[in-house]
Amino acid sequence: MRELGPLVDALWLTEHLDDPTLVVADVRWYIDGRSGEAAYDAGHIPGAVFVDLDRDLAGPPSAGPGRHPLPSPERFAESMRRCGIGDDATVVAYDDAGGSIAARLWWMLRASGHTVTVLDGGISAWTGALSIDVPSRRGSTQFTMSPWPISMVVDVIAVDTYRRRADTVVIDARSPERYRGEPNAIDARAGHIPGAMNAPWIGNINPATGRFRSATELRARFEALGIDGTRHAVCYCGSGVTACHNVLALELAGRSDTRLYPGSWSDWSADPDRPVATGELPGGEWNSVTAVRADGKPTPP
Repeated sequence: MRELGPLVDALWLTEHLDDPTLVVADVRWYIDGRSGEAAYDAGHIPGAVFVDLDRDLAGPPSAGPGRHPLPSPERFAESMRRCGIGDDATVVAYDDAGGSIAARLWWMLRASGHTVTVLDGGISAWTGALSIDVPSRRGSTQFTMSPWPISMVVDVIAVDTYRRRADTVVIDARSPERYRGEPNAIDARAGHIPGAMNAPWIGNINPATGRFRSATELRARFEALGIDGTRHAVCYCGSGVTACHNVLALELAGRSDTRLYPGSWSDWSADPDRPVATGELPGGEWNSVTAVRADGKPTPP
């Protein structure tokens, strides 16, 4: 199981559910305030443990940039041990939102060197009976953690540099409406990072199946945004959660060099001195050194 890719299907999970090293993680969470734990209590995949986004996968908003800052390595390790996830575990994460929340746990475990995959299609793909039993913790209580790798994360200063570079594409995973800057109840300041391209995470999902699009389709999607063999990607969203879905999709498309901006829009927009773009186009400033715009388009005559 150590050779698992980013996704598994429900059949694979059914066949491996009794493996003592397997930990199934229910990562349901709702931006409208509904309780993910209540959904878990009402019925979950047998043996699954509940992993709470706010408690286990984020630090206090006041202790870091954005609404869902990465927790300290020590805090994350403690949370994983409490959930029964140890170094010897193979974790299968799922939600009921196309993997948009489960991808956060996938990214964090992957970044910390642990074995993890996402259930393609989430709980809707599970055809077996659901359970209301809360399992006892399984596996090792040892969870080895090191600092978040600098090769996989960027902060606001780095993003301000990357958005101007011709070799990098900054992509925004939020909905087109939020990207354009239309008033909404989530973003305290409307708009997007100048130069960023809009790649809503939901576009990674085949609406007919509720599962991820094929690697070929995902590759074409991101190449259309300029992410090819010569350009890298930096992913952000509202608070660093659904951006992980784009990181996962890029991994499926064959790109393992993507960086996450955990603070995302809730971090960038909190500084009134940071520029904001609105509308459907990336916007941005001119880069006189490379003679291209921050969105990668050539300068006009």
